[in-house]
Amino acid sequence: MRHILTGLVLSSTFIACAWAGQPTHIYGVNLGWVDMGGQLCGSDCSTCISTESAFAQAYPDTVNATFAQHWDTWFTQSDAGINTVRIPLGYWIVEDLVDRPYELYPQGGLSYLRRGLGWLQDAGIQVILDHHALPGVQTAQQMFTGNCTTDVQFYTPYNYQRALVWTAVMTTLSHLDPNFGSVFSIEAANEPINDASQTPGYGTFQENFVQTVRAVELTLGISVPSSNLSVSVPASVSNNFTAALNETSSATIFPAEVQAALSEAVPIIMGIGATYGLQTIFEASPFKQSGTPLVTNFMDMNWQYNNPSNPADVAIGPQAYDDHLYYSSAGNDSTSYMTSICNLAEIQTDAALGNSPLWFGEWSLDTQFNATDEFLYQWADAQKLAYSKGAGWIYWNFKIEISNLTNGNARAKQWSYLEGLELGFFTQDPAAFHNPNVCAPYTNSTSNNTSTSVSNSTSKGTSSTCRKRGSFAIAYSF
Repeated sequence: MRHILTGLVLSSTFIACAWAGQPTHIYGVNLGWVDMGGQLCGSDCSTCISTESAFAQAYPDTVNATFAQHWDTWFTQSDAGINTVRIPLGYWIVEDLVDRPYELYPQGGLSYLRRGLGWLQDAGIQVILDHHALPGVQTAQQMFTGNCTTDVQFYTPYNYQRALVWTAVMTTLSHLDPNFGSVFSIEAANEPINDASQTPGYGTFQENFVQTVRAVELTLGISVPSSNLSVSVPASVSNNFTAALNETSSATIFPAEVQAALSEAVPIIMGIGATYGLQTIFEASPFKQSGTPLVTNFMDMNWQYNNPSNPADVAIGPQAYDDHLYYSSAGNDSTSYMTSICNLAEIQTDAALGNSPLWFGEWSLDTQFNATDEFLYQWADAQKLAYSKGAGWIYWNFKIEISNLTNGNARAKQWSYLEGLELGFFTQDPAAFHNPNVCAPYTNSTSNNTSTSVSNSTSKGTSSTCRKRGSFAIAYSF
């Protein structure tokens, strides 16, 4: 519904860019979906309908219609003042990548994604396409993967390859589909397993992800800063992008995995063109352009432990880093929370590893104690203040539905950005604060206290914390 545009008005803080097309500071929201399937799973999300896969298996005859209704109505809200939207996507948005009938997911999402992106572009809002749920599942027993299972298969050559094909398709659409004009970044993989010893080959995948993005862009004639790579497009295919990409797939400057991904992406891109009336753009038009390269995006190196790869080592052109903070054991009182966030060292720690600029792509007002409204005003200000010292922040989520799973609207005040705006926890101008000195009483605390509380607030490398959003289902907009 077109009135979505009134919901996401470009912030006045969207000013000079660090790279062309990227705001100096990101103030954004995620477009997720809670309460899928209408069932409460408790501690084990595999025991009920909590994911896209579970829903598709339970309701194979109606899943597509149900999700179409969701996609058609979910993203329709009022003024939020933000400048960025992060869209969590499952790999099944590219339907040719799904191994049916062994993998079951809703179909038809790309049509709604294109429509929503068109609206966001009209509103002047920047978009990050987040590969949130990867082929084979990247993390065990997590609803955000689209399939709550202990059988984690993403870290295999077959599924790495499917993710690279997805990347080639999304990069192509981001540059050639007019509806994707507001996309400035693609995130390679949301929240991989924290223990790097359990993610074999992930560092190679990171390198191949970057090279896949850049291979598509070089084929398009887009100049990529800091790149020694070059692609020569034969004159015979200068009016046919898919044919040119097929030529690039033979370029030996790229690893075999990248070459294969480009080749496999070509028929998928042609199929999308036929479905959405983009054949002329993809196959019968001059495609060389002087556009801006996408910002490749990874979870920061410190997301993992046990000798992880450093995504900064594979950067070619503009690249940014993502961190997610959900407080689950930073102490059970307001003082511990404030001391932790007001002394947050993530930005400096990541910068020392070359993981900069850093934005905080997920956070909320959730606490592990009964927070008063007075505290939530402070908690919102303090987190915004901390994250704005980096490249900015993206709240999870832009809204949550009101249902039995969310205890009416009790959860909304700590998980819905729009509810937080209405209640006054958030300022209408996302760059503003109720109290810019909110951290003054908590800074310069003893180093031991600060170190402990910060460590316990993150989901990186600690068994005492986890990605925690409460006992309700999290899914995606598309």
